[in-house]
Amino acid sequence: MSVLKLIFWPFAALYNLAMRLRNHLYDIGQKPSFSFESVVISVGNLTVGGTGKTPMIEYLVRLLKDKYKLAILSRGYGRHTKGFRLATEADDATSIGDEPYQYFLKFGEQVLVAVCEERALAIPTLLNEPQPPQVILLDDAFQHRSVVPQLSILLTEYRRPFFNDYLMPFGRLREARGGAARADAIVVTKCEGSVESRMEMDHKIKTYAGDKPVFFSGLNYRPAVPFHHPNELGKKVILVTGIANTKALAAHVATHFELLKHLRYVDHHQYTIFDIERIEAAANQLQADVILTTEKDWVKLKSSELMAAMSSKKWFYLPIETEFINCGAEFDAMVKLLVESRLHELERSTEG
Repeated sequence: MSVLKLIFWPFAALYNLAMRLRNHLYDIGQKPSFSFESVVISVGNLTVGGTGKTPMIEYLVRLLKDKYKLAILSRGYGRHTKGFRLATEADDATSIGDEPYQYFLKFGEQVLVAVCEERALAIPTLLNEPQPPQVILLDDAFQHRSVVPQLSILLTEYRRPFFNDYLMPFGRLREARGGAARADAIVVTKCEGSVESRMEMDHKIKTYAGDKPVFFSGLNYRPAVPFHHPNELGKKVILVTGIANTKALAAHVATHFELLKHLRYVDHHQYTIFDIERIEAAANQLQADVILTTEKDWVKLKSSELMAAMSSKKWFYLPIETEFINCGAEFDAMVKLLVESRLHELERSTEG
């Protein structure tokens, strides 16, 4: 154990006590949790950083949007506004956050997208809309216990599973590993390896989560999309990222392209004209064919000011989607059955 970790260990112990007390107060009803007349599905994790919540939310939208009226509710991390805000054409990544803006650009005509720090206050506002949602997807809400979800989906990354991690600041866990027992289903994301390794991981997860179902998923990288007019996609690439975890993406790009350089920015990085100039200078120096970034970064880079500063037409972004490696049909059936059962229950209570 390093000296730095020894220093952090007491703080992690204190953090553990605080989180255990908080969860206990919710468990015994001393801190209130609210249920609503809708179906609430929570997607979250035990760790800080990227575990694939955004592609999972998008997966659920594609699964349910043709049959039900949906809303996505997020905190809107990194936005310059406060309070409840329902996304409109006037919004961008600065007003609602990069991930909610990505949802709005992709599904805005079919799904309500809203942000609010307090989900329990935001949900009644959504339910008072002229066409209220039947299903509300809570983005990054596993620790947001003031709302009772009908289905809580916990994500953990294959390369960095929660059962190998430790509490902050010693590690990356937001709460103790035993918190996994609150989940209704666990999805391992960004999977690799053999069937045997997944079976071993299943066993370790159930040590903390009990008999909850465990699913394994990967990322499906879609064809790169140009920022500007249709452009030919070359092979020599500079990768630009402002996301929490870049390992899987960088490995994919290195496999399918000639990766000349990877410019890493912090998660939720707000790009500037100086960043554009730096990136394009590096691309010119290395004679790159393509400046490739993520869809999450694209929604910030597509501002009119930054797009006008781009002298190069080499900019592309790489969309990703969640795809299940095992039991995808079972996962879909579980979600659909839960939604249908809950809505029938609400309908019966209204009639009664």
